[in-house]
Amino acid sequence: MSEPPQHEPDPSGTPDGDAGNDEFDQIVSAETDRDPDLAVIEAGSRTLRTQAGPPQGDQVPARPADPEVDRALREVEADLATRWGETKLDPSVERIEALLDILGSPQRAYPSIHITGTNGKTSTARMIESLLGAFELRTGRYTSPHVQSVTERISLDGAPISAERFVDTYRDIKPYIEMVDARQEYRLSFFEVLTAMAFAAFADAPVDIAVVEVGMGGTWDATNVIDGSVAVVTPIALDHTDRLGTTPEQIAVEKAGIIKKDATAVLAQQPVDAASVLLRRAVEVDATVAREGLEFGVLSREVAVGGQLLTLRGLGGEYPEVFLPLHGAHQAHNAAVALAAVEAFFGIGSQHARTLDLDTVRRAFASVTSPGRLEVVRRSPTVVLDAAHNPAGAQATAAAVTEAFGFSRLVGVVGASGDKDVRGFLEAFEPIFAEVVVTRNSSHRAMDVDALAQVAVEVFGADRVQVEPRLDDALEAAITLAEEEGEFAGAGVLVTGSVITVGEARLLLGKG
Repeated sequence: MSEPPQHEPDPSGTPDGDAGNDEFDQIVSAETDRDPDLAVIEAGSRTLRTQAGPPQGDQVPARPADPEVDRALREVEADLATRWGETKLDPSVERIEALLDILGSPQRAYPSIHITGTNGKTSTARMIESLLGAFELRTGRYTSPHVQSVTERISLDGAPISAERFVDTYRDIKPYIEMVDARQEYRLSFFEVLTAMAFAAFADAPVDIAVVEVGMGGTWDATNVIDGSVAVVTPIALDHTDRLGTTPEQIAVEKAGIIKKDATAVLAQQPVDAASVLLRRAVEVDATVAREGLEFGVLSREVAVGGQLLTLRGLGGEYPEVFLPLHGAHQAHNAAVALAAVEAFFGIGSQHARTLDLDTVRRAFASVTSPGRLEVVRRSPTVVLDAAHNPAGAQATAAAVTEAFGFSRLVGVVGASGDKDVRGFLEAFEPIFAEVVVTRNSSHRAMDVDALAQVAVEVFGADRVQVEPRLDDALEAAITLAEEEGEFAGAGVLVTGSVITVGEARLLLGKG
């Protein structure tokens, strides 16, 4: 892909250095009768929009059937489990850079689209991957965490790599991992090793483009050794506040680190203070900006059988009658972001004033899957799985469930992690849950079930809370409660609180 042309500075003015920052501050602080977002975003040095006007599945893998392959995979999983987990971090990319340097910098062998944000990253990555694949590009996708199998994190051509390939990739780079371990103060973490494996697998394939989701934050995340030509920021909200900050503005500082010099930053709708940080970063590195609600967006959406029908405004024009087989307004916005990211990658809005082929875009979106995101895994009663794990995600899920399913009575099954805002999460679901069954998953990070029950009683009242320490018992209890209304009464069950809870429930309910 050719480099985007250089643009003259925007009339708003964005000179380099302190003068640019002074002007930015003047713009943001100026009195205005418009939406405050508009005052913030005018600080962007360049924006992408052509002359069309303002915006108006794969399967989760099971365990290998071959006993030898399964044994080998379990050995690798056991090795990885001896390393720092994803919640224990040293804010540095020194170790991953050292490993990739020894491996010959595989992450430089292909262009990348880099994705950060608080919610919606994996779904957006899957949509981007589907679009790129529909345009006959070979894709690599790296996402986290996984729903059921660690091999899900590394995908080629829209499907998780095989267990055999996962094992072979680990074995190939293991000697180099050990070399770096011996030279560093801390050993490479679980996430750092997986990141290196993904980049090596993509180079070996080889892929035409990688779609890479950050693990946490951005600036010091292990994935931030790539120079994504497109940097995507999905909505920023409060999560991982002990590591990233206690306000959207502070969190945005970390996430803005993936926006690199001369890249295109595709920004979902953001809180004003977060938008300010992201656009300041774009000014500093002379990145081009495409903003949801201005350069692109959702023009219309309506509920359809199995999903929703959208009209999207891309960087090059409109895309009508796009069927998305996922539920909720948040997924429609993810789709708009994904479309803009792919358009930007193809140079639309900077080099080309046109739309992508409409039939290809429709075909790509119609094939999107996102396991564990409002996924129906059983009928009579309907059981839905959703990996929401913070208040913002819970609010989006609650709205989507209400819109898409219309349950006469909904029973929640909640197993959360101990480091989350559990009260805020439960409060988001209180209006739609008739009753809630609190439980825990098998992770050491899972919140103690009695502590979770105490918060749930404060939010729901004791008569609406049932405690089942085992997830299988919790599922059975919730299904029984839903069935009390009768076979045709329209009751349902929503399992949520953690990706791990959803993955384990998926297995218990016979998926994968």
